[in-house]
Amino acid sequence: MRVELREAPFDPLAELGHYQHTQAELSGRYGATAVFIGTMRDFNDGETVQGMVLDYYPGMTEKYLWRIVEAAHREWPLLDTLMVHRVGELQPTDPIVLVAVWSEHRAAAFSACRFLMEELKSKAPFWKRERTSAGSRWVEHNTSG
Repeated sequence: MRVELREAPFDPLAELGHYQHTQAELSGRYGATAVFIGTMRDFNDGETVQGMVLDYYPGMTEKYLWRIVEAAHREWPLLDTLMVHRVGELQPTDPIVLVAVWSEHRAAAFSACRFLMEELKSKAPFWKRERTSAGSRWVEHNTSG
């Protein structure tokens, strides 16, 4: 399992391939990999968004992400989990989050991946400040899942 916050941009598919390649114990054991990749949109609440700062509470945010990953492993028969989330300055089309779940069967992989994303989006301690032509504004709510 790996959970990581990072300021540097990343290529989610390269990240996924590299991680899976380095996990030799997974080889031949999984029948399903469920993946979610979230990217920054250039619009929100009817306005064009030019950029965003994604802030977090160091220590608390990582702890929360680990807690939901561990909860997913208790709920479903998972083999492994990868979560990479950007923080800092982002531009439209930048990947923000990668969640990948490996399991023997697809039902557990799909369910766990959705659970992780819904928990992350609705409860993880992240704060978004968007930059629009009208200025800067805090995002007060996430879109529903």
